[in-house]
Parts: sequence; C-alpha cells; structure tokens
Amino acid sequence: MSIKTLIIGASLSPKRVVHTALHSLVKHGHPVVAIGKKSGTVSGVKIHNDLTHFEDIHTVTLYLNKSNQIDYYDYILSLNPKRVLFNPGTENVDLAALLTKAGIEWEHACTLVLLSTNQY
Repeated sequence: MSIKTLIIGASLSPKRVVHTALHSLVKHGHPVVAIGKKSGTVSGVKIHNDLTHFEDIHTVTLYLNKSNQIDYYDYILSLNPKRVLFNPGTENVDLAALLTKAGIEWEHACTLVLLSTNQY
C-alpha cells in the first residue's frame, strides 16, 4: 500500500537525516510531497518553501524541532492527515494534544526505522 506523505522540514543537504528519509520513502513507492526552508528537488520530489495545500495526505512526518513547529499547527490540522510522525528530536506534547483533540493519530517514531522494518 502506498501512503501519501508530507515531509515538513525537508532539506536539500545530503548530510541531513530527512534527506535520507525522502529518498527512502520514494524508494519504497510512497508518493511524497515536501516543505522546507529552501525550494529545490530531491529524488524527483519538489521541496516547496511555502504552505502549499496538498490533498489526500495520509502521513505528515516532522523533521522540525518543537519551537519551529508552532507556525505549522493550523496548517497540519487543515490537511486532516490520518497520522503525524514525530521523528526523534521533534517530540511536542502541545501539538500532540491538538492532534488528539482533532482525532488525528500521532506517534513518536522514526520514519527510516518504520520503512526498514516494513511497519510504515
């Protein structure tokens, strides 16, 4: 099953874990859209540097620390994803509470680990 995923905090730098995650999502056949500070393309995926409204997002995977997520709260809720993944270092009880209130599943999990263990 392919899971349409939005990466928030995408990076053009191959040194960043999010860069590897984007490649891995594509390799596993998941449709990917991405938002980051700088626009560009990674693994055929355009990285947007604005709050583009995407349709039918199943999973939002976060690669921003808690303080950098605040500007995205309303945006994430407006997309009404099925789940949000808080990758290591992105844990945020405030956003988790908002997601729970909106009926959106969330978990503390590493996208790369989920992909490599076929649990994505």
